Amino acid sequence: MNEPSSIDHPGVVAPPPLIYGLPLLFGLIVHFAGAGLDFGLPLWLRLVLGLSALAAGIVPIALALLRFRRAGTNPEPWKPATALVVDGIYRLTRNPMYLGMALVYAGVAIILDCAFTTALLLPAVLTIHYGVILREERYLTAKFGEPYRDFLRQSRRWL
Repeated sequence: MNEPSSIDHPGVVAPPPLIYGLPLLFGLIVHFAGAGLDFGLPLWLRLVLGLSALAAGIVPIALALLRFRRAGTNPEPWKPATALVVDGIYRLTRNPMYLGMALVYAGVAIILDCAFTTALLLPAVLTIHYGVILREERYLTAKFGEPYRDFLRQSRRWL
């Protein structure tokens, strides 16, 4: 393991739940104020699609949190990483929590028929990518060295 720097965290721009939560909240406010666009899909289809997205989002978040708990490390990216988690859901994606949050966001927007809110997911995902994921990858590479570089080569960032 490499010697940690004096600042032992990745320096993310903001907590990821906030990065997803603020545009979701803003989009819902705009929508319910009457200024947002609807999908125009029937309720039954919005429920099928939205609930599927919610379930598909909650599962990887829960599995990732369990892995972090078993490893005894912090899931919050503004706290120090004390262990490298590369098994379980992390064999499918390096960022199951961020992927899960995006799916939960999309599910809520679809169920509530909020096309404008859904469009705001793109800036949120870009902020997660550039302001969180890339910073985490630099931090974890510096902290864990070759084991983390191996993980980067063997896994996908999103899916």
